[in-house]
Amino acid sequence: MLDLLTRPNADAYRDLIAQTSAQVADRFETTTQPFSGASRAELQRLVDDVPLDGDGVGSPQAVREIDELFLEHAVWFHHPAYAAHLNCPVALPAVAAETVLAAVNTSVDTYDQSAVGTLIERRLIAWAAERVGFTHGGGVFTSGGTQSNLHALLLAREAALAATSLPRPRALARLVVFATASSHFSVGKSALLLGLADDAVIEVADDGEGRMDAAALAIALRDAAASGRLPMAVVATAGTTDRGVIDPVAAIADVCDAHGVWLHVDAAYGCGLLVSPRRRHLLAGVERARSITVDFHKSFFQPVSSSAILVREPRDLAAGAWHADYLNPLENDEPNQVDVSLQTTRRFDALKLWVTLRALGADRIGEMFDTVIDLAGAVGDEIAADPELELVGRTQLSTVLFRVRPEGVDDLARDALVAGVRRVLFESGRALVAKTVIDGRPCLKLTLLNPETTLDDIRQILGMVKDAATTLAGIAPELDEALAGAEASA
Repeated sequence: MLDLLTRPNADAYRDLIAQTSAQVADRFETTTQPFSGASRAELQRLVDDVPLDGDGVGSPQAVREIDELFLEHAVWFHHPAYAAHLNCPVALPAVAAETVLAAVNTSVDTYDQSAVGTLIERRLIAWAAERVGFTHGGGVFTSGGTQSNLHALLLAREAALAATSLPRPRALARLVVFATASSHFSVGKSALLLGLADDAVIEVADDGEGRMDAAALAIALRDAAASGRLPMAVVATAGTTDRGVIDPVAAIADVCDAHGVWLHVDAAYGCGLLVSPRRRHLLAGVERARSITVDFHKSFFQPVSSSAILVREPRDLAAGAWHADYLNPLENDEPNQVDVSLQTTRRFDALKLWVTLRALGADRIGEMFDTVIDLAGAVGDEIAADPELELVGRTQLSTVLFRVRPEGVDDLARDALVAGVRRVLFESGRALVAKTVIDGRPCLKLTLLNPETTLDDIRQILGMVKDAATTLAGIAPELDEALAGAEASA
């Protein structure tokens, strides 16, 4: 019998999923830290030692191997000591939906492959667009914020090219995009993929705290036009990756309207505010954007991947359409989502959000996002009051930037401690924090997206940070002998 999910194997499927879920549940119950601390060399050996040629071992054994190879050494985003990147614990109903969509294996590129799946996705897009303030908006689910930003800038490029009489190659070389230094790296990457000039992304000054300065944007637009460039799009960010701040979208929209420029809002991080009972006002003006990126797998607690691009005018999506007789012929009255997507085969990720909304309700999701923002504020206060730590600015969302400052250590040495502290914590597996550079200086970053994490949990992380910094600085080597040599490996 073939090990395929077909009618004769329904019982085998039931047993295998039960075995798999039991293994994972056991790990959730017994995991005591976010990472095992295994070295890269050790993990590489474990992976390399698995034979991939020859006879198989059978499904039950292969699944059992997952426990020792992957689950033992996974990075666990649900653990309260995980505070590194924009990764969240996932809603239980979404995980259940993931099981369903993986088993059925629906592809939502064409209606005849998905039927009601297409209709569910379209309903969710309409719901999200309405939350933004797009009365008759459209869009499509994507693999993530990077793809959503690329798609939006593709549409903006085509709109800008359609508005000029210049030949396409000449116009393409003149197109420019406006963003801040805090904008997501996918903006520059998208410019490259879209064939724009190397200097096509013009950096707009911010207010000193990472938010785009609308007055500076107006000047940048005028200067670009005066030099013969063609403004293609402005990218405002509703939740920068590092600082967690939100550009003044309404003021930026005023400038874009005055200059007739496409406004794209990258709300991959901040989209949870769309359902926030207390902070929706932070997205004021977002309804004036031409396109928006939302990442449900960040602030809606969805499993990866679950993102979308939303547009104010559905007709804008036609600029990215492509037709093939074997897939989506031009003359076809079926609602084929491939008509508005950069992807062909595409998972039915919308089902996860659908089940989550039905199970929890939008307000509950918003309350969970508000909870992590509240926590970030409390952590910021804690760091600001600690003489061994230095708070680097204030967030509007759930990131916290800080530096360690052991007594008797100068700024240069404190900067050098950042990488070492992060490495020490990672290699121990006890806590995961991130590092970045702000205003030319390295700093540590906490990204808080777990509503069950408490202030006491973060205090423990900060205690580990301070102990590691003190040890690496050579002030009190006896604090933790296990940290010896960490500076060299950082």
